[in-house]
Amino acid sequence: MAEQINPWSNIPKMDISRLIADFGIAPFAPVKEKIADPPAFIRRDIIAGHRGYEAIADTIAQKKPFHVMTGFMPSGHPHFGHLMVIKEVVWHIQQGGKGFISMADCEAYAVRGLSWDSCDRYAREYMECLYALGFAGEIYSQRRNNLLKDLAFEAATKINFSELSAIYGFGSETELAHAISVSLQAADILYPQLAAGEVPTVVPVGIDQDPHIRLTRDITNSLRMLLVEDRGTHISIRAKNAPVGVLDAVAKRFAGSKKYEGHINLPADHNAAAVDAIVRNIEREFGGFGFLLPSATYHNFLQGLQGGKMSSSVPDSLIWFDDPDQDVHKKIMGALTGGRQSLEEQKKLGGEPEMCSIYQLNRFHMQDDDAELAEMCRTCRAGELMCGICKKETLERVCTFLKEFKEKRDEVVHMVEW
Repeated sequence: MAEQINPWSNIPKMDISRLIADFGIAPFAPVKEKIADPPAFIRRDIIAGHRGYEAIADTIAQKKPFHVMTGFMPSGHPHFGHLMVIKEVVWHIQQGGKGFISMADCEAYAVRGLSWDSCDRYAREYMECLYALGFAGEIYSQRRNNLLKDLAFEAATKINFSELSAIYGFGSETELAHAISVSLQAADILYPQLAAGEVPTVVPVGIDQDPHIRLTRDITNSLRMLLVEDRGTHISIRAKNAPVGVLDAVAKRFAGSKKYEGHINLPADHNAAAVDAIVRNIEREFGGFGFLLPSATYHNFLQGLQGGKMSSSVPDSLIWFDDPDQDVHKKIMGALTGGRQSLEEQKKLGGEPEMCSIYQLNRFHMQDDDAELAEMCRTCRAGELMCGICKKETLERVCTFLKEFKEKRDEVVHMVEW
């Protein structure tokens, strides 16, 4: 039986390759071949898996509209652990996606026990960082978005506590507000289609957020009135709690259709995707949503400077975006590496970059040049690059990034309206 994933765990210990197999997540490597001029996080396999990303890759290639959305729980200051998902969102916007960000203040209030004022304060910090890194689009508060809350109520009609228990491990001690926050997150994922049109949507997240994606995809299917299936010999359109008149409307729309009790068959020469698009329009005419299944990408976690996941519960494991230079110096120079116990062993055996938090920091964010990153890896393994030198070079890169980032944040403060 597959283990449960806890999206609220501070330091999840996860074997990502096993989770991909256990939960039916598709590996990203095959689909990345569809991406022209891929960014570093794709080239370096930092994105490990996906659900339904083929639709997004095709949409980007065809220059068709799509949405990109994700959420941040404003329960603390933003830090380097949040940087990857921001980069992914911004890159998708640059490819033509319409951007949406949820500030999950209801989740922070319910799960972390923060006050609304604290949620707002942290949300403003996240917004500064998002705008400074190039985000353009809609950023909203869960508790202030009435359209979202109405959608969350609709989503909640398709969720029962047995599902919540199976997916999240909820039990009799789980507070109702925590359960409600789950329906809000499902609504977050579907909200772009409600607000800006039913086009493909991608949600870049860490793999610990997969439970929300799985639940939302199930809800999306449950909200559909009609199911379109390519049976090979024909296209089948089946009613799912559809109002009276929906099947008649479908039958009128397709020449050569054969209507039966509860379903309609179309000749095999129809294209299933084109049929589904028409059917979804009919659903909306009858008060339905006609949502497309949302897609998702799952990135590996940036290793913390003290090992494990970069987490705010272990302050020395991460670098805050507002860290002063002396704190950055202390954290980088004190970080765990893949080096050996002694200088002699390092020269003889070489280092282990895959175990090194400093190398991973460069791989994720601090080294843009693939050739230079490869040389860093080679010289480490060969025992030519010592950890002290590597740390000092990385420290310089991090300090330069933070200085420039602070300047960009100062430039966008006026954009934060909350």
